[in-house]
Amino acid sequence: MATNILMPALSPTMEEGKLAKWLVKEGDTVKSGDILAEIETDKATMEFEAVDEGRIGKILVPEGTEGVKVNAPIAVLVGEGEKVPADIPAAMASIKDAIAQETKKPGPAPKAEAKPAAKVEAPKQAEPPKLAEAAKSIPAATEHRVFASPLARKIAAQAGVDISAVGGSGPRGRIVKADVEAAQKSRAAKIPAKPQPDAPQTTPASAAIPGITPLADAKLFYKPEDYEEIPHDSMQKTIAKRLTSAKTLIPHFYLTIDCNIDALMETRAKLNERSPKENGYKLSVNDFVVKACALSLMRVPAANASWTENSMLRHKHADIGIAVALDFGLITPIVFRAEEKGLAVISNEVKSLAERARTKKLKPQEYEGGGFSISNLGMFGIKDFTAVINPPQAAILAVGMGEQRPVVQNGILKTAMMMTVTLSCDHRVIDGAMGARFLQAFKGFIEEPSSMLL
Repeated sequence: MATNILMPALSPTMEEGKLAKWLVKEGDTVKSGDILAEIETDKATMEFEAVDEGRIGKILVPEGTEGVKVNAPIAVLVGEGEKVPADIPAAMASIKDAIAQETKKPGPAPKAEAKPAAKVEAPKQAEPPKLAEAAKSIPAATEHRVFASPLARKIAAQAGVDISAVGGSGPRGRIVKADVEAAQKSRAAKIPAKPQPDAPQTTPASAAIPGITPLADAKLFYKPEDYEEIPHDSMQKTIAKRLTSAKTLIPHFYLTIDCNIDALMETRAKLNERSPKENGYKLSVNDFVVKACALSLMRVPAANASWTENSMLRHKHADIGIAVALDFGLITPIVFRAEEKGLAVISNEVKSLAERARTKKLKPQEYEGGGFSISNLGMFGIKDFTAVINPPQAAILAVGMGEQRPVVQNGILKTAMMMTVTLSCDHRVIDGAMGARFLQAFKGFIEEPSSMLL
């Protein structure tokens, strides 16, 4: 029996992706574990493995297609000697067209623009049958079943939302809390007080956050001949949504401290001189910062936590994210259990992660989660700055450059190599005193590198 191969959810946050490349062609026989395609998510390019065995009967989505929704059919798998049902391509086209129309319209036209009342309800009943009839001509993989989380069902019942009419964005189309909330907003948007055809367009990032006034589209302020329009890729869209959400929903506050890194620079130079020529290491200041942050989190364990609406998640290990700047965005691969690793191991691991990040070869488990992040702009000559917290984490350390500054020590004016760091804290998790204790511990490790061995 023919079955559909669906667009996989390669990470918990993935909603759509780009089908970068097919590694099989129509007619090829595949078995479980064979690599079918390369899928480009918002963070990395990953290989997609076959789950079942059979023959590729029809490729529905050509390679290079962007914005393919999770759980959308991308190919048809048939059994040995079986033919592809003739009605599958037509049915897929019907579904694709219907979904495209729904995507363009946030909801039905306002009542003020509607035709006579007798005809208003017709489109509402005509659209679902169109999808239903198209789905019937596809094998069992697209049969209508309602999969929803208990929380989503509860919210839908309280809000009076028909759960069967909600589209699911979870694994295998499962309806989750966010889907029901989106359906509520969509329903509210269908009844405006007065249509406003000339109202400014809004940006998706601001419109997606409750209570935030949408911003006018920047294109309204410029002449078309005065700019070049470069479409956002999936990574840029994801970063925009996450930053807007983080800065809006997380109560940030900031603590800044100066660290004397004379001893650190001396220790670093000595260790690098002793590095073996083969399979050696080259320590950077950032490697010491990673280790110092990990040990500080172990010393102030209450700061090593994440906020949820029902509880605090206290992390058992120091999993440190390192912000890596890319030509096409930003990614934060993680050094897991950094408190257990030596400087040489941390140094080599950070270099490997950064190299694979730049080629989009990281796996989701290498950049998702973590309890703390570091953003270092010292190499660009930045003295100090503040960074935006990377949810679900509760803090991020912004590291500036090391520079010679005049300081007073024991009543004597002298120069020292100083480095300014600023800790951004989620006040729901880390209060001022706790953040200060963390920076106090960090300063101690940085100014006395040998203490990291204790």
